[in-house]
Amino acid sequence: MMHYIIITGGVISGLGKGTITSGLSYLLKNSGFKVTNIKIDPYLNYDAGTMNPYQHGEVFVLNDGGEVDLDLGNYERFLDTNLSSNNNITTGKIYKEVIEKERRGDYLGSTVQIIPHITNEIKNRIRKAADGYDIALIEVGGTVGDIESMPFLEALRQMKSDRHDSVIFGHVTLVPESGSEQKTKPTQHSVKELRAIGIQPDILFCRSKHPLNGDARKKISLFTDVEENGIISVYDVSNVYLVPMVLEEQNILEYTRELFGFDDHELNYTLKKFTDNIDNPLTEVTIGLIGKYVDMQDAYISHKEAFSHVTGNTGIKVNIKWIDSDNLIKSTAQLDGLDGILIPGGFGYRGVEGKIVAARYARENQVPYLGICLGFQASVIELSRDLLGLKNANSTEFEPDTLNPVIDILPEQKGIKDLGGTMRLGAKTVLIKKGTLAYDLYKSEKISERHRHRFEVNPNYIERLEKAGAVFSGTDDEKIRMEILELSDRDNYIATQYHAEFQSRPLNPSKVHLYFIKKSLEYRKEKRGSVYERSAE
Repeated sequence: MMHYIIITGGVISGLGKGTITSGLSYLLKNSGFKVTNIKIDPYLNYDAGTMNPYQHGEVFVLNDGGEVDLDLGNYERFLDTNLSSNNNITTGKIYKEVIEKERRGDYLGSTVQIIPHITNEIKNRIRKAADGYDIALIEVGGTVGDIESMPFLEALRQMKSDRHDSVIFGHVTLVPESGSEQKTKPTQHSVKELRAIGIQPDILFCRSKHPLNGDARKKISLFTDVEENGIISVYDVSNVYLVPMVLEEQNILEYTRELFGFDDHELNYTLKKFTDNIDNPLTEVTIGLIGKYVDMQDAYISHKEAFSHVTGNTGIKVNIKWIDSDNLIKSTAQLDGLDGILIPGGFGYRGVEGKIVAARYARENQVPYLGICLGFQASVIELSRDLLGLKNANSTEFEPDTLNPVIDILPEQKGIKDLGGTMRLGAKTVLIKKGTLAYDLYKSEKISERHRHRFEVNPNYIERLEKAGAVFSGTDDEKIRMEILELSDRDNYIATQYHAEFQSRPLNPSKVHLYFIKKSLEYRKEKRGSVYERSAE
């Protein structure tokens, strides 16, 4: 019998279903269960690859090249595992498969309908992704009542009725506060909406600013038919990695085991020292993140999490200063006083010139620098313009007719008409040269990192750039594509074509993010003299 925990949401979106699902996954895995996560996104897009970050946040990339919802990044980080594209189910994937089956004649002339054909396909996909695990936690995107999610909720309702499935429903709701009073009506109405489609929740995760008081807990239990032990208060905390213990302090594991009929399992809580450092850091640095989606910080959530991982392992708190790259074209004043500069990935020309300005500022002022993907390419353009004197150097992504295409699509890619065919996606091998900063960081000549880009450093310019002081310390396994950039005259500047943030984990932070923050702290001490540091106990 397969075991599933299904997490739905009500009232409003953005309550933290993904974090709650991840936190519960962590507790179950560290109690000895084999656990996986599945995210259902009811949108019609096949995947998240073409979505604007302003609408949906970061596009997270998996080892197999899947472009997925950012919640899968949360799952991977909490579970310390690698998921696949099968772990993200969208309406687009379901309908595409059903229509292809209909065209092949697989339905033997039947009228193809939402029930049973769409719902059966949903159940098949879920069971395939859950195969081999003790428990699969399924997060349903959006909120109950959304028309897009109805076929998924119906399929999940059917699963609870199937004899070969054991299903727990958890529902995330909002408990707003008016003065000192916690309002339970939104939760009551949300559960009523869920019950109207045939689903009775077993657990309620009640999101509130402060811990749920006893009166509110009793009232919610009375009106929703959920046991008081199943009313879990998920109040605001300073960092997502504190959520597992918030859940466990309310005996969520014991309650879950009772619902499934499992024997007791002892929890191995591995994050104690990690969360202590986050709660009470030793010292701090301020990092400028230079982007064009800074009003939507979830567009860079994996960088935020990588910095949390650094803090948890070192005690160095990372304060992020969000800087719109377009603003830097007129003035670099926002860069003054920073301890380090990060230029993350991105697509499109808007904001690029400001990123090039930031890369030059970091190089000329010896400020610790980390460039990721587009940040790597901005560095190459900046070096070409300044050190090589190629004032019109650019990427053909931004200026197709540039006279000095230092970033370009490689010749073998130019004949491919399908843009998806030219994209490098997923985990790729990176070869690292000995005697370089990159080798000192990774202690290996071969690593695997995730990619999401189309344009490369033009091989025609590499020799000139290296003579001017650039060091390409990492390449792809064919030694054609440049992967890591350093400068020969300093040790606090590094840029990578790959996205190191996607594989950063709480107890194993990204090597380049960790090094970057340590160098930023050194720079802070050097420039500002003594800085506050709490003594380590």
